[in-house]
Amino acid sequence: MMFIRGKKTALVTGASSGMGKDIAKKLIKDGFQVYVAARGVEKMTDLSALGARPLRLDVSKEGEIKTAVDTILAETGGVDVLVNNAGFGLYGPVEDIALDEARYQFEVNLFGAARLTQLLLPSMRAKRAGTIVNVTSMGGKIYSVLGAWYHATKHALEGWSDCLRLEVAQFGIRVVIIEPGVIETGFGDIASNNLLKRSAGSPYAGLAQKVANSIANTYGHGTGSPGTVVANAVSRALKAKKPKTRYAVGKYAKMLLGMRKWLSDRAFDGIIMSQTK
Repeated sequence: MMFIRGKKTALVTGASSGMGKDIAKKLIKDGFQVYVAARGVEKMTDLSALGARPLRLDVSKEGEIKTAVDTILAETGGVDVLVNNAGFGLYGPVEDIALDEARYQFEVNLFGAARLTQLLLPSMRAKRAGTIVNVTSMGGKIYSVLGAWYHATKHALEGWSDCLRLEVAQFGIRVVIIEPGVIETGFGDIASNNLLKRSAGSPYAGLAQKVANSIANTYGHGTGSPGTVVANAVSRALKAKKPKTRYAVGKYAKMLLGMRKWLSDRAFDGIIMSQTK
């Protein structure tokens, strides 16, 4: 399918599954022509059937980022909406995680979004319009046991987004932060499985098992919120004349963010640690 200049255009990263796929479907329904990007293009054939344009994109690789952006600029001149959704959760003790792994977590969760933003901002500035949606997490404001590097990236993305919002407002460009809570994706299984492998035989093995059990009890039982709540929040933000700066959506998001705001550090530590007992 050929995309055309002048029609509302969006790019959604991490669109091969979970929240990204739901966001892409919602934006297609809302009338956008949507580029969907992920490492696994074959996992986006359903989106292609709906009219999306799949792009192979590993956000940790500069060459693939440039190729994807060059394709978009050549076909449509740029995007009206950039949804930086690609990300994953690296869990494990700080002592056990190699710094190369930690750097890769930052490459995917922060620097990939930053590079795409840098390359797509000039066309937004030229039109004096556009919206950048950064999907962080309630984990960008709170913390959990053995999630140091994951939370570091999400806290960083929150602060980066706030600074970006002030920089680009003069050009009519909006920056919106989406803070999902517990969403039914593959996040829990991947995080807990990797955590146990990484910490096997480690002094933290006992704690890792408790955290993995807690993750397993939280995710994957249909008790979390569907990814559509995130997609709907993105849609509301794009339709609003004055969108909110932050949208906390999904199970536990507003509750835990409220608790973090009002409770002391010691009290909040106690609540988080209680999940490992």
